[in-house]
Amino acid sequence: MLAIRLTRMGAKKRPFYRVVVAEKRGKRDGSFIEIVGYHNPLKDNDTKLNHERVQYWIKCGAQPSDTVASLIRKHKPVPEAVV
Repeated sequence: MLAIRLTRMGAKKRPFYRVVVAEKRGKRDGSFIEIVGYHNPLKDNDTKLNHERVQYWIKCGAQPSDTVASLIRKHKPVPEAVV
């Protein structure tokens, strides 16, 4: 089973997280299938997600973790205005 979850990067006491698609039973910082975004908790609104790829993986059966689900809700893509 696949999961969309965070993997920790960055230095000691300076966390930086990648949003990755990985096997659910694997290690937190182990191998992954694809990077679909990042999240920097030390800076406000410094989160970037590739929503097309996230939706693709959810349709393929990947389940987002609670934290990633929260990030997806908070950072929805803004629809472009029709001119």
